[in-house]
Amino acid sequence: MAIDEAIWQGVAEGRVLPTLRLYAWEPPCLSLGRHQSADAVNQEALAAAGYGLVRRPTGGRAILHTDELTYSVVAPLTDPHVRGDILTSCQRISQGLLAALALLGVTGATIHQQKLPAAVGPVCFETPGEFEIIVEGRKLIGSAQMRGRGTLLQHGALPLTGDIARICPFLNPPADPARVRARATTLAEVLGREVPWDEAAQAVAEGFARALNIQLEKGELTPWEMDIAQRLQQEKYTSDTWTFRYPI
Repeated sequence: MAIDEAIWQGVAEGRVLPTLRLYAWEPPCLSLGRHQSADAVNQEALAAAGYGLVRRPTGGRAILHTDELTYSVVAPLTDPHVRGDILTSCQRISQGLLAALALLGVTGATIHQQKLPAAVGPVCFETPGEFEIIVEGRKLIGSAQMRGRGTLLQHGALPLTGDIARICPFLNPPADPARVRARATTLAEVLGREVPWDEAAQAVAEGFARALNIQLEKGELTPWEMDIAQRLQQEKYTSDTWTFRYPI
């Protein structure tokens, strides 16, 4: 999370180019949405499993990051690929995700269009947003966005394999596994085969390039970004002041 915010700051200040970042989590970690109460987390169960806890700078509900591909997109709001309101930009980014899924062999993936009431459950994958990706009515990719300083940061998660309901015991009260499984799915379940992270990442990069008509160049964090990320990690993302800022 610190790295994503550092990239966001860099793009906002014109220090770095718009960035698509693809990554995974080790060890697994539960992330809370920016405005979600930390009281929704069973911290004892999470600690016993050896999993981490962090609050995202973007919105949405709780996600257990394990066996997944996580993406982040950072771009100026003036960039034609993300220009417009939040829904418009999210739908454009979703075109890249749809193209990636098609490259992986997924058929029937669509952008969820129905406007739903605000989610009341704690699990992100329990309810799809208007711009998120569904397959046969079940959520496959969840995303959330933040804006500021003329720049957006969008996060998203593509579960690759495993039980999509693994998050349930780590919540207060525990979420209903059957309900989560009925409403969400993984790439392995959709395809009937497990997709290695590298294969999924290559497809996402190519999908974004094709759908948005852009040329991606591989890069590394600049020394400035690394310095900002380290500072944010120490001062913000490992701080209880940030993680537990929204009690019930």
